Amino acid sequence: MHQGRRDGVSRNPAHPPPLDALGLLWHLANFLAPAIGVGALTAAMCKLLWRRSLAATPWFTLAWQSSLAGLAVLVIGLVATGHDGRMGTYAALVVVCALVPWWRTIRR
Repeated sequence: MHQGRRDGVSRNPAHPPPLDALGLLWHLANFLAPAIGVGALTAAMCKLLWRRSLAATPWFTLAWQSSLAGLAVLVIGLVATGHDGRMGTYAALVVVCALVPWWRTIRR
């Protein structure tokens, strides 16, 4: 007969342990991190490469717009596939984060 674990935590994937507040915070932070990171890096690279075209646009504006668009892609990818972290979703994240500053340069 199986006695179970001494710490009382189930390791059965069919019955995961309940998620506490700190666990939820970490899940949300790890879900948001790729969008914020790629958005910030995209904004920094664009400010370096297209100084004249984007001179009037602050870095923070490019970063939050790219990050918000990237977050939308991650949410759509999660809803469409049912899983977080699919490679197709991350590829779309990079493309969308690059399209936001490009759109600002051609819109002027």
